[in-house]
Amino acid sequence: MDIIFLRELKVTTLIGIYEREKRVPQTLQLDLDIALPNSRACQSDDINDALDYAQVAQHIQSVLSEGHFSLLEALAEHIAQIILKDFNAPWVRVSVAKLQAIRNCKQVGISIERGQIR
Repeated sequence: MDIIFLRELKVTTLIGIYEREKRVPQTLQLDLDIALPNSRACQSDDINDALDYAQVAQHIQSVLSEGHFSLLEALAEHIAQIILKDFNAPWVRVSVAKLQAIRNCKQVGISIERGQIR
């Protein structure tokens, strides 16, 4: 299985259960591992056969800028489903972290793995 990855992708969205979090956007950090639907790009060296990671990043930021999530778990699931459906990936690992959400802790977050049922 060929996997592309994006590390420490910063995105801004409304996330949280507290009133302030529902009004003030926060920056989250994402790590993504995305299985490719095929390995054609390895032989062809053609972007049309590849998964364009810039499009992945842009699409996720666009979707997240439009909504609010209460929990990181729901946000991670939403991202996973976008990648599985919109980019036809057979498998994805999504890690989402809030930065400095609690005192004396650099990050808190969740990591999930999802795959398409074939």
